[in-house]
Amino acid sequence: MFTTQLLDVVTTAGVLYIVALGLLIVYGVLKIINLAHGAFLAVGAYAGVITTALGWNPWTALLLAFVVGVVVAAVVEWRVLRGLYARPLDTILATWGLNIVVVQLITLYFGREIHFAESAIGRPVSMGGATYSEYRLVLLLIAVALGIAVWLVMVRTQIGIVARAVIMNEELAQALGINTRLVRFVTFCLGAGLAALAGALITPLVSVHPNLGVPWLINAFMLVLVAGVSLMSLAFAALMLGGAQVLVSSYGNPVLGSLTIVILAVIILRFRTITI
Repeated sequence: MFTTQLLDVVTTAGVLYIVALGLLIVYGVLKIINLAHGAFLAVGAYAGVITTALGWNPWTALLLAFVVGVVVAAVVEWRVLRGLYARPLDTILATWGLNIVVVQLITLYFGREIHFAESAIGRPVSMGGATYSEYRLVLLLIAVALGIAVWLVMVRTQIGIVARAVIMNEELAQALGINTRLVRFVTFCLGAGLAALAGALITPLVSVHPNLGVPWLINAFMLVLVAGVSLMSLAFAALMLGGAQVLVSSYGNPVLGSLTIVILAVIILRFRTITI
């Protein structure tokens, strides 16, 4: 029992980290909350549905989801967001509007019924005397790999150094000749691509419907507000708040468990404001 709950805590944290990573990247560089994040999650989820329907290898859904997410994000950034970065409220309204449009387009094509996607790994494994989902353990490893990959890009590559310069002082970076427009474009595309990838990764764990991304968006939003722009802080927030969600759902009420992340995030932000 203890082993299963421990694995639930760490794998839930891994899943939350994967879901929130793209949102954190967009928030860190662009200083906006991408409320279309949930729509990109749904796009990735339906990539899994499509590959299952076509009989393709389930892993191909990851590539399909990422590519579609990046292409859609490129068009949106180019035609919608590029002139709105100086007006944060307008970017929030624009991304929420995009969320509504994407959800409605998905509904028109796939309908409102529930869909399911095939898992690439369906067998359980035995760990510490407990039988557990191997796929959830693989998701934990993927979360670690994604975190390390993003950290290496930010620290070891030219584009990462440029992005960090924009994060610290965008006006100074622009004065030094950095193409901040290109940085914004690449960042939004990467964040949306990671969101779609996350949607494809969580699809075998959930039922797929057009509004699938909304509850995940809320949790990711709260985690990013708590974590700020730090990858390590995001991992810590996912572990603490995700672990609390698992424990409340296990020992208390599952409905209350689904609200745990929101409630704890609000409390943390409230005390942080008082301390400041």
